[in-house]
Order: sequence, then structure tokens, then C-alpha cells
Amino acid sequence: MKHETRIVLILLLMFIATQLIGLSVIDSYAPKTTSAIVNGTLMNVTVAKEIPYGMQPPEVKPQVSLLSIVISLAIAILIFFLLTKLKARIVLKTWFVLVIYITVAVALAAILSRITGIDANALALVLAIPLTFFKAIRPNMIVHNATELLIYPGLAAVFVPILRIWSIIVLLLLISVYDMWAVWKSTLMVKMAKYQIENLKIFTGFFIPYLPKGARIVHGKAKGKKVKVSIALLGGGDVAFPLIFAGVIYRAAGLIPALIIIAGATLSLLLLFMFSKKGKFYPAMPFITSGCLLAYLISLLV
Repeated sequence: MKHETRIVLILLLMFIATQLIGLSVIDSYAPKTTSAIVNGTLMNVTVAKEIPYGMQPPEVKPQVSLLSIVISLAIAILIFFLLTKLKARIVLKTWFVLVIYITVAVALAAILSRITGIDANALALVLAIPLTFFKAIRPNMIVHNATELLIYPGLAAVFVPILRIWSIIVLLLLISVYDMWAVWKSTLMVKMAKYQIENLKIFTGFFIPYLPKGARIVHGKAKGKKVKVSIALLGGGDVAFPLIFAGVIYRAAGLIPALIIIAGATLSLLLLFMFSKKGKFYPAMPFITSGCLLAYLISLLV
């Protein structure tokens, strides 16, 4: 196993927590049917809470939305790569800060509205400021991982409404192929992760530095030796894409099928952690996609 059992369990618990929070946020913005009196007649009407801050996606055909997402992802990766070559650290960090701030606010707005029963868009914007500041400007492990629990639900809330089951399956397959190429062939993904950590001091995903089991810090050293800290990572895409898939299934088929998808993704991630080896990098998306698709087939039988 690449990481210690306790670290793997923490990563899996954060993964599951993000998926469940994500379903709650997605549900908050999902259309719902209710009864209302229209022109003196009781009728069923569909209402939906609009995603705030101008993030409400436009109404487009599923094939158009899939193509636009694929093109947008390709452009974003290309821009990130070019900016790293130009060493435009300030531009990249500003980009990350804006994405963090908006996605955290979108998730908080949904959660706070559900808790309080009132519109919490303004309050969410205010609360997102210190969270973004301490994540991007004064980072620490707790704030970093806590905000990750909100970022991907916020992203999923934006993308889920414009995708259908077939389109998210195609997207998962494309991302899996890219992930294999970027990790095993070009090592682009590894380079991007290292650049984020070393130059931007931001990592898109869960991040847990830890000492090997049995090591103890004494005056900056572990048992008389220099401290060598291990780092457990789980990329943001590995969290976001299964959540988007579960969200699409949730809106199309309900809660139980969506929970089965989350279980399949979690199990596949557990197996990857169990059989991965120290010092090697693995593309998680092919494994997660396999778990999601197998879980989807099982959900059809339930």
C-alpha cells in the first residue's frame, strides 16, 4: 500500500463527505415540482433555486454542453501549462483564488439556505472571504482540506444541470484516457501538481502531509535523523468527476442510484490505494470511472 492505513481512511472519508455534501448542494439547486394556485386554479409547477453570482448555466443541448466542457477543459489545461512556462505565478494564483472563492460561496449559499430557510447568498459571499484567504494566502492543512469539501460541490452544482447520463459517461471516459496519458506517458499531471505545491502553494485536491509510522519529532528531527515527510494526495478531478456523475444520476433516477455510484467510486479508490506502490504515480480516473460505470449497471438492477 502506498500510504498508511490511517491516511487512506482519512482520504476516503473526505472523499465520501465531499460526495454527500455535493448531493445536498446539487439538490438545493435542482428543479422541484410543487402545487401552486395559478389564475385561481391549483396546478403543479416546477420551481428551481437559481445558482447565484452569475453561475447559472445556460439552456443548451446535451451534445453542445459536452463539447463545450471538453473544449473548456482542454483550453484551461493549455493556458495553465503556458502560464507555468511563462512563470506567471501571480496570474495563476489569482485564477485559483477566484475559482476557490466562487465555488465555496456557491456551496455555502446552498447549505446555509437549507439550514436557515432563507436566502443566504450575501452571507455566503462574506463567509467565503476568510476561507479563501486562509486557503490561498495563509494555507494550513485543516483549512485546505475543509475548503476542498465545498469547492467540488460548488463546481458540480454548475455542471450537473447541463449534462445527461450519456454525456457524463462519455466525459468520464475521455478524462480517464487523458489521465492515463498525462500521468504515465507525458507526466504532465505530475508536473502540474508539483508546480502547484512548490510555486503556488496551492493544490487542487486533498493534501495530507504525514510522518511515517513510529517517527517522532525531536528538535526538528525524527529520532535523530532529518525529517522526511510523506505526502498523500488525491487530485481535485478525482473527486469532482465522480460527484458530477453521481449528481447527474441523482437528478435522473433518485438518491439510491446516486449513493450506489458513490459507493462504487469509493470502492474503486480504496482498491487503487491498496494495490498502489510507494514512489509511483497512478492515474486515479480510469479506476474511478470503472467503479462508477459498474455501480451504474448495478443501480439499473435495483
